[in-house]
Amino acid sequence: MNQTSITLVGNAVTDVTIGATPNGIEYSTFRLATTTRRFDRGIGQWIDGDTSYVRITCWRKLARHVAESISKGDPVIVAGALKVREWANEDRRGVSVEVDASSVGHDLARGVSAFTRAAKRDFAGDDSVLADETSPAPAFVEQAVA
Repeated sequence: MNQTSITLVGNAVTDVTIGATPNGIEYSTFRLATTTRRFDRGIGQWIDGDTSYVRITCWRKLARHVAESISKGDPVIVAGALKVREWANEDRRGVSVEVDASSVGHDLARGVSAFTRAAKRDFAGDDSVLADETSPAPAFVEQAVA
């Protein structure tokens, strides 16, 4: 199976929420805002472009670590698998953009952070951080496309 890997740099614009699938697999989610920037040589300044909002989903041990580490407003870097889904209901249609994260961290180009290594008990059992075929996606409220 092919997947589109992506790395995003931006800000967490929601607090992290945590939950579990019916199978007991932990997940956490938050929304990330990322804004393109380009240097305008004509005026000699950086210009902000469009802002994209992406739902980030973390699984298993990464879900717990992100819930304990990331807060609304934090500058973060996220790497993972891009998922773009079209949806429709009775009166609206839209597209949701999500990333199943494999790694999440603070953007140290914009601040400093203190790292605490996870206890060994966090690594017992299945230490996978990605969803698998048996992990149903968390139910999300979709965003309408204008």
